[in-house]
Amino acid sequence: MSQQAPDPSAPRLIREARPEDVPAMLGFDAYASAHPERGQALQRAVEQRQCWVEVESARVLGYLLLSHDFFDQGFVSLVVVAPDQQRRGVALRLLAAAQQACRTGKLFISTNRSNQAARALIAKAGFQPSGVVENLDPGDPELIYFKPVR
Repeated sequence: MSQQAPDPSAPRLIREARPEDVPAMLGFDAYASAHPERGQALQRAVEQRQCWVEVESARVLGYLLLSHDFFDQGFVSLVVVAPDQQRRGVALRLLAAAQQACRTGKLFISTNRSNQAARALIAKAGFQPSGVVENLDPGDPELIYFKPVR
């Protein structure tokens, strides 16, 4: 799906995702094109009001999934930004919005040890290391981070 370039003078807005946003989100999520279960999970997150998007001129630039079922704490399970918007602050703004939307005193996020870009983003957003989960992906442990939000 082709989308027009964002207007630099248009305001950016972060809001809860709507069902009509899902095709655009799936359009720039490369993983989703090869894994249909991602689209199903995304649709469920939107229906359950657990998905936030950054939009500009009606174009979805990125999205984030936030639930509160990680040991009854807030957990960001996914942050995806359109390729042409990466490294422009979209993910940081989405993480800031997740902190505001978090209903608990702690917000958690995780990434694979090998994902250097995500680790840098998580550190820049002020998250602190919290633990490691082995055996999710062979040879690539999941690093857990947290940030107090209240």
